[in-house]
Amino acid sequence: MVVERVELRVIRMRLKEPFETSFGREHDREAILVTVYADGLEGWGEVVASRDFGYSYETIETAWHVLRAFLIPAVLGQDIPDIETVARVGERLRGHPMARAGLEAAFWDLLARQAGLPLARYLGGTRDRVPVGVSIGLQPTDELLLEKIRGYLEEGYQRIKVKIKPGRDVEMIAAIRRVFPEILLMADANSAYRLEDADRLAALDEFHLMMIEQPLHWDDLYEHSLLQARLRTPICLDESIHTARHARAALEMGACRIINIKPGRVGGLLEAKRIHDLCHARGIPVWCGGMLETGIGRAANVALASLPGFTLPGDLSASDRYYHEDLIDPPFVLNPDGTLSVPPGPGLGVHIDRRKVDRATLRMEAFQI
Repeated sequence: MVVERVELRVIRMRLKEPFETSFGREHDREAILVTVYADGLEGWGEVVASRDFGYSYETIETAWHVLRAFLIPAVLGQDIPDIETVARVGERLRGHPMARAGLEAAFWDLLARQAGLPLARYLGGTRDRVPVGVSIGLQPTDELLLEKIRGYLEEGYQRIKVKIKPGRDVEMIAAIRRVFPEILLMADANSAYRLEDADRLAALDEFHLMMIEQPLHWDDLYEHSLLQARLRTPICLDESIHTARHARAALEMGACRIINIKPGRVGGLLEAKRIHDLCHARGIPVWCGGMLETGIGRAANVALASLPGFTLPGDLSASDRYYHEDLIDPPFVLNPDGTLSVPPGPGLGVHIDRRKVDRATLRMEAFQI
């Protein structure tokens, strides 16, 4: 297919409530939407970089620059036969995986539409529903946190993830376990700790957590291997895993026992699938992480999570977890069994409401041959 036009939009959507982690609090969600037009079809992708630094060095502004100055010129007017061609364009850059992933996602949608297949099947997915959990940001008090957990359990979520940081960890988890002794519970540190905090983290072993996610530095493998040797609780790596090579090294070093796969963090669905295949072959559990995506990015994540190695509930959630109004119609809703349905239509399989997209758009630029 020959790429005729590419559109970029920066959008802003108000969150239903602030989302706080160890590196800050978000009230609004900003993202870049990428639309690629070719052969009478269109494909949509979402760049998950945030407005500010925090989770990643990438921001809206860095991703916008990389897309318009490097990635889009490399594909515009070109005949793109397969997704590997798009990935090779991205691999010319050192870094900037979120910008690359957003463009690549639009091509996955486009190519799956061209093939007349749902993206899940195009990727090799095997399920029509995927189990999901909910991620809860830091709360001012334990009482408020317990109230939110109770509400999400009543909605049907299968797994609860809570954010932790020094000063809001062991006692908070103990309070949760006193009230909810049997729930599937995990803790996400977003790199808030150092190896010197190992005894503090080891104190979490008694609470039978599914995992502790990314306790140490965002690009570390070695010290995580030292920490994992001191913990009974599995470490799950997130920020440290940028490629399948990182995943292989982490597993060989014993730095983790679980991996969170986020397409935006690893440069796209193709690399995400490579990490999945590596872990699946070794019997290592993986799950699909979320970045507060709109329904566009969420649809791609749900398709990825339909692959057979995603055996743990992901951070995908229903549309109404974060937004009063999503960009897709109908929105994602939680099934009674704690799952999200995999869209059956071609490509992403969701209808994108352009009026809602237009209302959310802060700026837009188009590129065409």
